[in-house]
Amino acid sequence: MDPRPVGIFDSGAGGLSVLRAFRQLAPNERVIYFADTAYFPYGPRPAAEIRKRAFAIVHRLLEADVKLIIVACNTASAAAITDLREAFPVPFVGMVPGLKPAAGASASGKVAILATDGTFDGALYNRVVEEFGRGTRITNIPGHGLAELVERGQSGTPLARAAVREALASSVQAGVDTVVLGCTHYHFLQSDIAAEFPGLAIVDTSEAVARRAVSVLKEAGLDAPPGQEGVLDLIVTGDRDAFHGVMEQLGFPHRKAATNA
Repeated sequence: MDPRPVGIFDSGAGGLSVLRAFRQLAPNERVIYFADTAYFPYGPRPAAEIRKRAFAIVHRLLEADVKLIIVACNTASAAAITDLREAFPVPFVGMVPGLKPAAGASASGKVAILATDGTFDGALYNRVVEEFGRGTRITNIPGHGLAELVERGQSGTPLARAAVREALASSVQAGVDTVVLGCTHYHFLQSDIAAEFPGLAIVDTSEAVARRAVSVLKEAGLDAPPGQEGVLDLIVTGDRDAFHGVMEQLGFPHRKAATNA
C-alpha cells in the first residue's frame, strides 16, 4: 500500500476524461492533475517543445512525490513517453490511439483516426498502425480546432456539432463506420459526434488507460490504503478561474483552489 498521489497531466481539460475514469475505478487514490493551459494547445507545437514541457511537468509532479504518472494526452505521449520512461524512476502510463479495438469492430474495414498533427507525426502512432492496422483502410483526420472548442467549454453546442460534421462527413460518406478519438479532448465531443452520425461507432481509450493505471498500481503494490480519502488537487499553468469554469461545464465541480505551476 502506498498513500502517495498519482499524477495526471495534459495540455488542458482533455485529460479529465482519464481522470474521471480513474477516480471511478480507484476512488481512494489521491490525484494531482496538472493542466498545462499556458501552453495549450499541444497539437500544433513541435515535438521537441512538447517533450520539453513534459519533462518540466514531470519534474514538478515528482516534487509532489507522485508514485505513478499518467500522460493523459496523445500528443505528449507520442512526443515524450519513451524518453520519460528512460529518464525517471516512476511508472508511466500513456495514451495510444485505439486502432486495435476499432479494426476489430469495423464491419466495413474502414476506420478514421481523429487526432492532432502531433499524434500523427509521432513514431508511436506509426508503430500502432503497423501492428494493428493491417487489413484496415485507415483515414487520418486532423481535428483542427476541436480541442479548442472543448477548452472553451463549447462541447455539446451547435458549434461543436457543426465542427465534427465538417471533420467527419466526407469520411463517413466514403464508408468509414468507426472513428477513433485520438485526443483526450475529443472524449467530450462524443455526444456531438453521435448526434451527427448515429450509426458511427466511436472508440475512446480513456477508460482503458485508467484501467491500465490501476493495474500497474496493483502489480507494483502501490495502490492506496483502504479508506484513504481520494483528494483531488490541481496545478494550472494558465488562467485558474477559466479552467475551473471548463471543469464545471464538463461535469467536474471542484471547490479546492488550484495552485500555479
